[in-house]
Parts: sequence; C-alpha cells; structure tokens
Amino acid sequence: MMDLKQLRYFTVVATERSFRRASEKLHIAQPPLSRQVQQLEEELGVILIDRKTKPIELTPAGRLLYEQAIQVLDRVIDIRKMVEKLNSSNRPRFVIGYVASTIYARLPDLIRRFRKIAPRVDLSLVEMMSIDQIRALKEGRIDVGFGRVRLEDPVIRRIVLREERLVVAIPLAHPLGRKKAPLKLRALGAETIIVYPRQPRPSYADQVLSFFRDQGIEPVSIREASELQSAVGLVAAEEGICLVPESIAYMRQHDVRYRPLSDRHASSPIIMSYRPDTALPELALLSQVLVEMYAEWGYPIPDELNELVRNQGKPV
Repeated sequence: MMDLKQLRYFTVVATERSFRRASEKLHIAQPPLSRQVQQLEEELGVILIDRKTKPIELTPAGRLLYEQAIQVLDRVIDIRKMVEKLNSSNRPRFVIGYVASTIYARLPDLIRRFRKIAPRVDLSLVEMMSIDQIRALKEGRIDVGFGRVRLEDPVIRRIVLREERLVVAIPLAHPLGRKKAPLKLRALGAETIIVYPRQPRPSYADQVLSFFRDQGIEPVSIREASELQSAVGLVAAEEGICLVPESIAYMRQHDVRYRPLSDRHASSPIIMSYRPDTALPELALLSQVLVEMYAEWGYPIPDELNELVRNQGKPV
C-alpha cells in the first residue's frame, strides 16, 4: 500500500529529474530510493518514470501522480501545522462547515460578531457541500454546518434557520432580463438550465430541478457546473440561465441580471446542522449570536434555535 514516504521520495525524484540528486537531497542511498519508486510503480501497475532519458522524464501517469502527490503532501504539512498550533494553545477550537452560497447570506456578519464576543476561540471555517457536512459532523471534523439541503440522519439535528427566495440569473442581453414583472417557472422551460454542483448528490441542483418537475415542466436542456461561481460565469457567457438564492445578487457581476420569480414556493433553506450529543458552549454562543442578529434583521427566529440557546450547549 502506497505511503507518504513513497510519495515524498517520488516527488523529489520527479523534481530533481535524477535519482542521484534526489538521493543526495533525501540523504539516503540511491538503491533503496530506486526500490521505493519501483514498489510504487508495481502497486499502481503503471510506469511513472522514463529512465531511458537523461535527465529522466515523467510518463503521463507520472505527471498525474506528481500533481496529486504535491497536493497531498502540502495538505499533510498544513494538518501538521494545525495540530501543532492546537497543541501549543489552550484556546478551545470550533470548526464551522459551510456551503459557498451561505457566504452571501450574511454568514460573514455572523462570524464577525462571534469572533468579537469570543476572541479566545480558535475559529476555523471549512467550505464543504451539505452532504459532506453530515459526514464531517459524525466524524468530529466540524462542530456545526450551514447548508442548503434537507438531509435526514438520526445522529444529526438540523434547524431550518430561514427560507431564502430564489431569483433567476440571466445573461445581460437576454430578452427575459428586460421583463419588469416577476418571471414564471414555465417561462424558463425552453431555456438551458445551469445547475450546480455537479457532485456530490443529492444537492442544491436536485432542489432546483424538483421545482420544475413539481409543476410538470421538463427543461429542454440542463447543464451542470462544478460550483456556484462557475454557474454564474456560464450565465455571463450566455450558456444558459440559473436559479440562485437571492443573496447571490450581491456578487454584482456586471454582465448578469437577477430577476425575481413569481413562484413563491421556489426557495432554498439555510440549515444549521449539529450533533445534539456533544455539549459545546461555543455552539450555544453561536446560537445566541444568531438569535440576536435575526432579531436585528427582522427574520423570524426558529423555536429550535431558542431551545438550543436555553439549553446552554448541553446535550438535548
């Protein structure tokens, strides 16, 4: 089974383009270094290095592995630094997972307020899809998640903080963008609908498509984008239209118009997910900040959120 040592040896050989120079840099003899790279090739069933050339060259498989190995090794270094930082500090750590679209839905306001009243908390934010947040919560990699998709899991409790209306992102020159009245979903059926993300599923993309299919509308063409920014970029390139939460209009892309929908059921929830079996005072504090800020913004405050605050972070 390939290990980090093999990947490191391979990347040094690939960078130096020489087993001799790599062995000098790694402070090991050349024969064991060569054996480690050969074992890696045997395990993967491919030739990684063309040894006939001087200096040596990577094969296509070698170039692919090199690009991925560099990312893996860099990530390992980052993880080591984070663990060392945590170990050297007595500060409590609190990790928030979020989907990209919640950044535009006032999540930064919430984070700034939380940092201000809890300066000793080592707060980290990790971007991840809603379905990945569930797995991360169960594995203890994050402490709370802000997502868009209603996912049921007996271990996880979720609170729908609010429903955000959807709007249509339309190319600047598109005729639909010049209409004054809110648009009907049926008016969009003949357009190419851009959905995101491509993976994993179920996701926000499935939410959007269900709005059409619930009304018996089958879009003539569907195009998938990897993430939110790519989807809006495709709209700007006149590749289609996209349904997005209304807060995305704050992106202010100059070549995209945002038009409201007349269908009031077309909305996307902002969902907070957490594990009720963990007692975290930081989670109770975050919930308190949410209650205060929702009151300031005039949003309805979910009963479950008030309950979480009352329990002061105790298991419920």
